[in-house]
Amino acid sequence: MKFIVIGITDNPQPFFPPEVLDIIRKGKVFSGGKRHHELVAPLLPPDALWIDITVPLDAVFKQYISRTSHLTPRISTIIVFASGDPLFFGFANTIRRKMPDAEVVLYPSFNALQMLAHRLIMPYHDMRIVSLTGRPWPDFDRALIERTEKIGILTDREHTPAAIARRMLDYGYSSYMMYVGEHLGNPSLERITTLSLEEAILNEFAMPNCVIVSRCEVRGARYEVRNFGIPDTDFALLDGREKMITKMPIRLLTLQALDLPRRHVLWDIGACTGSVSIEARLLFPHLHIEAFEIRPECEAIIHENTRRHGAPGVSLHIGDFLTCCGSVATNGPRPDAVFIGGHGGRLKEILQQVLSVLMPGGVIVFNSVTSPKVPVDSRRLWDDACRELGLKQASPLHIQLNDYNPIDILKATQK
Repeated sequence: MKFIVIGITDNPQPFFPPEVLDIIRKGKVFSGGKRHHELVAPLLPPDALWIDITVPLDAVFKQYISRTSHLTPRISTIIVFASGDPLFFGFANTIRRKMPDAEVVLYPSFNALQMLAHRLIMPYHDMRIVSLTGRPWPDFDRALIERTEKIGILTDREHTPAAIARRMLDYGYSSYMMYVGEHLGNPSLERITTLSLEEAILNEFAMPNCVIVSRCEVRGARYEVRNFGIPDTDFALLDGREKMITKMPIRLLTLQALDLPRRHVLWDIGACTGSVSIEARLLFPHLHIEAFEIRPECEAIIHENTRRHGAPGVSLHIGDFLTCCGSVATNGPRPDAVFIGGHGGRLKEILQQVLSVLMPGGVIVFNSVTSPKVPVDSRRLWDDACRELGLKQASPLHIQLNDYNPIDILKATQK
């Protein structure tokens, strides 16, 4: 099967070069979105067969096969109209994924972000592209955490310019200007708006639209260079209890033990104030992080700390880990790094649950506190559980900070 994919803009009178017009005139089977059909209908031959591209896409590709099965190889070609550049988060990528053996010929147009940059006379060779069209926030969050200077964003009806601006302000990324392009390519409807993030959250914009946010000097905002390690005093604490937080040096050694540059999904069990999750999120923004905490009063504290430190994308689960572990693993990616910061005397049961979902080659780290005030010897619980569950232990790291109780940073992997 052969696909000829033609990129178009939102112009109600699309222009095509003679070569493309000739392809359209000789075509038999055409496909695209409903809006694309409206734009190109006057150019199609009278006997044209049109297949709407709608979800589920598997049904669309079944139609492609069934509607062309009777055609000779010479004409078993589907002409697809797609927005902008079909390789730019576009339908040509879907064809290559669904039908890797199909022949694909492209006639691209400018994509929406290119057109917006053109209208603004803004160089875009250094622009980082994020698609939020039918996608969640993680790639955008990562771009923010990495202090990206210029981000081009493809939007949808949920991830609107106002929603994007609000998320940026919620997490302290205020030193950006926003540029919104609506109906790009349509001479009568196209509109370009430049505004602050504060202004953007008060406005609504017509679909389709796209956004560029660019770092600028904003009064009262400053470009912050993060420290390697967040000072403990910068966190909101549980009941103001300083001992209920993993201290910064211990926190950094714990992250080192987890080997996070090579990991993809971190589970933080017993998150309390969220300090480990937040430190990991800022140092390794590629990570998918799930934080678990049993105390309801910690929910507001963790949310406060993620916003205070500009760490969007930490997924929080309040409740008993043993109860919610399964659903989190079923609905999201499985962990390959797990930190156990609290266990409530059920360390073995927690380890059993972790092992049921841990990816092959995954690592588990646990910090054991030695204190005469602690009735249960957590180091003994760890050693016994590792032995019974067949875990391989690394050499422990013993450390004491000032007058605090000594801590053993313990690490285990599957044999």
